[in-house]
Amino acid sequence: MGLTMTSTGTGAVDGGLLIEKKGPEDRVIALAGNPNVGKSTVFNYLTGLRQHTGNWPGKTVTNAQGWCEHRGRGYVLVDLPGIYSLMAHSAEEEVARDFLCFGAAAEAEGAQAAPRRCMADAAVVVCDATCLERNLNLVLQTLELMPRTVVCVNLMDEARSKGIAVDLGSLSELLGVPVVGTAAGRGEGLEELMDALEGIAGAPHPPAPPRIDYAHEVEKAAEALCPLLEERLAGRLPARWTALRLLDEDPTLVSSMSAALGWEPRTDGEFQEKLLEVRMELERAGLDRNALRDGIVTSLVRRAEEIAGAVTTYDRTDYRRRERRLDRLLTSRATGIPMMLLLLAGVFWLTISGANIPSELLSAGLFWLQDRLTELFHYLNAPEWLHGALVLGVYRVLAWVVSVMLPPMAIFFPIFTLLEDFGYLPRVAFVLDHAFQKAKACGKQALTMAMGFGCNAAGVVGCRIIDSPRERLIAIITNNFVPCNGRFPTLIAIITMFFVGTAGGAGRTLLSALMLTAVILLGVLLTFWISRLLSATILKGVPSSFTLELPPYRRPRVGQVIVRSVLDRTLFVLGRAAAVAAPAGLIIWLFANVRIGDLSLLAHCTGLLDPFARLLGLDGVILMAFILGFPANEIVIPIIIMAYLASGSILEFDSLDDLRRLLTDNGWTWLTAVCTMLFSLIHWPCSTTCMTIGRETKSAKWTFLSFALPTAIGLAVCFLVASCARLLGAA
Repeated sequence: MGLTMTSTGTGAVDGGLLIEKKGPEDRVIALAGNPNVGKSTVFNYLTGLRQHTGNWPGKTVTNAQGWCEHRGRGYVLVDLPGIYSLMAHSAEEEVARDFLCFGAAAEAEGAQAAPRRCMADAAVVVCDATCLERNLNLVLQTLELMPRTVVCVNLMDEARSKGIAVDLGSLSELLGVPVVGTAAGRGEGLEELMDALEGIAGAPHPPAPPRIDYAHEVEKAAEALCPLLEERLAGRLPARWTALRLLDEDPTLVSSMSAALGWEPRTDGEFQEKLLEVRMELERAGLDRNALRDGIVTSLVRRAEEIAGAVTTYDRTDYRRRERRLDRLLTSRATGIPMMLLLLAGVFWLTISGANIPSELLSAGLFWLQDRLTELFHYLNAPEWLHGALVLGVYRVLAWVVSVMLPPMAIFFPIFTLLEDFGYLPRVAFVLDHAFQKAKACGKQALTMAMGFGCNAAGVVGCRIIDSPRERLIAIITNNFVPCNGRFPTLIAIITMFFVGTAGGAGRTLLSALMLTAVILLGVLLTFWISRLLSATILKGVPSSFTLELPPYRRPRVGQVIVRSVLDRTLFVLGRAAAVAAPAGLIIWLFANVRIGDLSLLAHCTGLLDPFARLLGLDGVILMAFILGFPANEIVIPIIIMAYLASGSILEFDSLDDLRRLLTDNGWTWLTAVCTMLFSLIHWPCSTTCMTIGRETKSAKWTFLSFALPTAIGLAVCFLVASCARLLGAA
């Protein structure tokens, strides 16, 4: 999903884009391209680990820039968001266009120096060799704006395997700029790409790509505006390109021009008079704003089609037969959703079955280390309260979170990333788009919802891909209705103990996975219902349409997937959970050990909550465990164990049979198990997710609603289930 430790961590702040050069001679290169063309692979290969990220100024759109060296010269590569056009239809297209037009703030020379504007010296547009025609649309638009451009035709290896040949020499002649073929995943052609960049960025004069011929009326209108624009722009933007955009009435460009260039077209009387005259001429010719844009787009598409047809040959006409067969299975109305549910169940089965032994080994190792820490504290004659707070509180909770979270995440995230690399996740959005449209939400919400399985906070950050502010809010507020990795241990433990049995075996593990899938399906249905409710009340609106590219199926790069998912996702989520679990461990220890009279503070709190919790089919201990588990959902079960045993510290049971016996001895029934599962599925987001929501929405109101809505629904659902069971005499 393009979300990594660097793109969602503390560096992803809305502090604006600052170009960081290592030397004054370093060149700035903009890296553009459609989604799924391997642009990030090119960027990562060239920059290695010399990268840092943030948000574009005023936008929740992640940028990345990195540094590389070629033949003794430094290059700053700015990875633009994946876009299809420079005619800004989205935040991603807007920031990409603005960077190409106006650059960004440059690192000031001297501590007191004022920030200065730094323009890109050249651009690289990455294309997919297997579908060149579609990619050339962006190439042609970029050349109109920035002639110093190198076209990188990537995935040449994949094209060869499909019998597709691209004549790079002819393509270079037709475009008027250097063209380099690459297979970035293997590192092929990237040295030649840097050579081409060095040549075009250092040339005394830019290339002169052939002009795109638009309709006579459009060309006449642009020519009428060019003299005034040349005078006002002073070479800072191409006059013809600017004229076409202003005729298109792009308000975002006008605002950006005003901020970056100090020229406000809307208050320039002479220019506005001429612009009005030209627009009236166009309207008399039957070209209103929509017709004008359609004409421009049509000209670009036709030229892209002509060029692609002239340089591309196909040895096999059936090269996409296998993909079409897969799409009929994975995206059709009849089989799309069943296949999605089967794959989801399969992922959970692999996660559950594969995580058991590593979790036990990791737990044994971490608790062995706890014993050594205890010996160290005794050797140092440290006070018992200090040992209790740091070892039995902070360290024990931290050890539990790590042993419970790390193994399943180390399985789930690589499998999830493999599906992403294979090209399946966009098809999930396609399959669920109709359901989200019925809920008056955006089909892209399917992708952010899927990300929530790993971490709800990452799912909230992923909502940046949704262009509509209304639909983005709906996706953020409802993301918590799908369980994250932190809630899986509680759900799996209860399913195993009370509904499947603890005997083990592949059959029981599969049954656990199917039941877990059913619980998750309930969360998905709630997501649809709540999205529809929000759309009908406080977030009214018409669902927006969106263009979703279904990328070609590709063989996943297993090695890269494992490294990326473990380092960028697993360890990031684990580190964030550990950061909140450590202080939570101290608070939990204090609750369990600070006594008022004969009872601990924890016992007093559970006693106060018990009457209300009983109405929900729970008890005071369970409800208190969820409250204290606000920093990390993984510690809910350990807190329940600690409270029932009144041990003063979190304990671990050797088997689920022993744990089930403890729970039933303390009044648990099938109804308690069901209500605990429901409340685990539907309750407040964890502290990390709440902070992420606050950062993304920049609103206390929406953050509070994101907290209060699932809480209220969870309480209501548990109360209804418990009341119905009691009325029917089933509990």
